Amino acid sequence: MASVRTAAVAGMFYPADPRSLNAELDELLGEVHVPAPRLGFPKALVAPHAGYIYSGPVAAHAYEELGAARGIVRRVVLLAPVHRVPVRGLAIPTAEAFATPLGNITLDQAALASARELSQVVASDAAHLQEHALEVQLPFLQRQLGEFSLAPFAVGDATVAEVAEVIERLWGGPETLIVISTDLSHYQPYPRACEIDRATVTRIASFATDLDHHEACGATPLNGFLAAAKRRSLSIKLLAACNSGDTAGGKGQVVGYSSFALYEPGAELSLTEAGKTLLAIARAAIEAKLFGAARTIEAPWLHQAGASFVTLTRDGALRGCIGSLQAARPLGTDVAENAIGAAFRDPRFPPMTSAEWPGVRVEVSLLSAAKPIRFADEADLLAQLKPGEDGVILEYQGRRATYLPQVWETISDKRQFLRELARKAALPDDVRLGRCKFYRYRVTKWTE
Repeated sequence: MASVRTAAVAGMFYPADPRSLNAELDELLGEVHVPAPRLGFPKALVAPHAGYIYSGPVAAHAYEELGAARGIVRRVVLLAPVHRVPVRGLAIPTAEAFATPLGNITLDQAALASARELSQVVASDAAHLQEHALEVQLPFLQRQLGEFSLAPFAVGDATVAEVAEVIERLWGGPETLIVISTDLSHYQPYPRACEIDRATVTRIASFATDLDHHEACGATPLNGFLAAAKRRSLSIKLLAACNSGDTAGGKGQVVGYSSFALYEPGAELSLTEAGKTLLAIARAAIEAKLFGAARTIEAPWLHQAGASFVTLTRDGALRGCIGSLQAARPLGTDVAENAIGAAFRDPRFPPMTSAEWPGVRVEVSLLSAAKPIRFADEADLLAQLKPGEDGVILEYQGRRATYLPQVWETISDKRQFLRELARKAALPDDVRLGRCKFYRYRVTKWTE
């Protein structure tokens, strides 16, 4: 029977009930505003490890960066400091899986065996048994990545070079994500903590490798990782920073938190080139149906999860529009399937014919993750909408409809925009908008 490290801090640092945990993850990730769709995802994250009520909002900024990684990242190398059991070196468990309320995560035995060849890596179940700094990252990872294997390290007394050597050995390719778990300063008065943490965040962003444990409790794994990241010329982006006095605690003695994303060179794609590729995929998919002339277009980034809409126009008039609101399949597949849907399955139009195809223009829209709009009443809802920028999803009593931001070009009045959206969802004209759920997203679009 496989040995499983049971969840030690479920019910304390985060909810033990799966439904409650998913609801909390929904809320935390839903509060992270994403101004534009992403192409690519980070190689590594730095995230805090306190209870979700304290550091969850900052951690959510890190894990929101993984929206496009699902289905590509298959292994997570996770390093955190030890808090309860001292250890010399980097400790790995003998367990075969780690449990959370969301299910078991299989440990990557091959990766751990490879690391174990290094003298600074030791086996210690005791170091892992109650360690919260590793555990609190797992539900976020499960939520964002789905299935993956885990290589967890509880880091004790180790040098920068020793930590960096382990990370380098397990660096891998796009299938491997590295996560460093650390909080910032501990138990300082609020003004002093802000001062210390501002300096620490600046030092992290400059790839300092001499951080001490008064600046970051996870300084040991963080220093080693930053040394490896600097050698590999990763770029770094600060995502969020605050302390427990800003979230759920008093301001007498606070704990600081920050999150960072780090990207390998070339990881962030040119939007212009990406658009040309997506338009070509949409056109090729339709032409394969019309003429049987299949054309394969391949690029590694097309395998990332993505949500798209494909809009077809002829002589300036709509000829079909089909899309996805959630990133549930590879982006290249999503665009191809939506192009076929727009051409042949939009119930408002007859199937596309080869005779009309030469006069058709293709537009591809890439969507960001939809985020809930939290509002007090209808007036507050209307005040929050940004015409020309927000795509809007309406949900009410099992019905749902969306308008892309492009619709603002023809319906500029906010109230009329929502009323027409409600009609699209087949809701009665007297439906109270304040009782509906609304979500917003942004798009990047390309047109032939």
